[in-house]
Amino acid sequence: MKEEILTQLDDPTALEKLYRSNKSQFKESLLEISKEGKSNPAIEFWTARLSYESNSISWGTKNELLYVALGCFIAGLIGKFPDIFSISPDFFLPRNIGFVVFPVLISYFAWKNQLSRQTFGYLAGIISICVIYINILPDNPDSDSIALACIHLPLLLWTILGVSFAGQNFKSIHSRLDFLRFNGEAAVMCAVIGIAGALLMAITFGLFELIGINMEPIFEKYILVFGLPSVPILAAFLTQTNPQLVNKVTPIIAKLFSPAVLIMLVIYLSAIIYSGKDPYNDREFLLIFNLLLIGVMALIFFSIAEHSGKGKLSLDTWILLLLSLVTIIVNGIALSAILFRISEWGITPNRLAVLGSNILMLVHLLIIAIKIFKTIKSKTQDLEVGKSIAFYIPVYAIWASIVVFIFPTIFGFQ
Repeated sequence: MKEEILTQLDDPTALEKLYRSNKSQFKESLLEISKEGKSNPAIEFWTARLSYESNSISWGTKNELLYVALGCFIAGLIGKFPDIFSISPDFFLPRNIGFVVFPVLISYFAWKNQLSRQTFGYLAGIISICVIYINILPDNPDSDSIALACIHLPLLLWTILGVSFAGQNFKSIHSRLDFLRFNGEAAVMCAVIGIAGALLMAITFGLFELIGINMEPIFEKYILVFGLPSVPILAAFLTQTNPQLVNKVTPIIAKLFSPAVLIMLVIYLSAIIYSGKDPYNDREFLLIFNLLLIGVMALIFFSIAEHSGKGKLSLDTWILLLLSLVTIIVNGIALSAILFRISEWGITPNRLAVLGSNILMLVHLLIIAIKIFKTIKSKTQDLEVGKSIAFYIPVYAIWASIVVFIFPTIFGFQ
């Protein structure tokens, strides 16, 4: 991209096409050229354009606001399906919880990125297949394989959202890293909106209680059903239209929590020795252990996405290396525990799903740790570590697809 920019400096139309083809990579390359001290009116213009941050809040266009309002309404309406069509919530919600928000967000980014009809048709087709498939599975509340399919389906929908977010550049590593950054920023915005919404509800409940009106039935039937799905939709919209709102907060969160989690993990692993608890014979402990592992992996992914390609090596890079190594140990313990349980009591859908997930995460962690070590050794900050994260996303999508579509069949829907 850098060489292409340099060769097209006298062609404004070509530069605009390069920018629209991959905005994140264009910005990184252009700012790198600017730092090298090259003088050119086009470089100065694009540097000012890409570095400008508005102090005002943008609420997007009228069409965007209309789409967001309609999307929030549709998401809430889907959440009301059990009441509208007299469907059991215990059957509907576990299977369709992902379809409340993800299709709205997928459609939003497909519209924003002007995806071709063919590409949008493919995405809509995949979602339709998922909707039909998950809802025609037998109604067996005790089935572990069906429960696993319901749990992994949102992960599959998340990867489809990534394709829609990246637009025509869904194969680009830079676009995948942008998607990971977007997830972190949207999570922060969700937390802010959620806290504000909770305060509003507390005040509302208190005020109506003073005049003898109980808001709880209305809250459960309408406000909660329409409000909860609206949070991620609004967060995604505000994050996209106002990147300046959280793009300085998320690096701080990553910088603060990475060392804190590293210290916590070291202390936790030491405490296991003295606690008498172990994941080999305690099923609940193994479950919590794996949830901890997933949380730490998410933090590593987010931190690397934030640091990738930004500036020189720092203490943060060493912390990420140590965090990766400690997480490898945690993963190794979890993996050995599930192998022990399989050897003692045989294969079940849950054990096989945990085994596959742990193997995938262990391999990924090893790749990440090696890339970080090579980056430190060469004393350069490049995108190799970020690429190791982005490149592996389709692997998780494939595994999620196997659990969703194959596990129920091979285990006889048990």
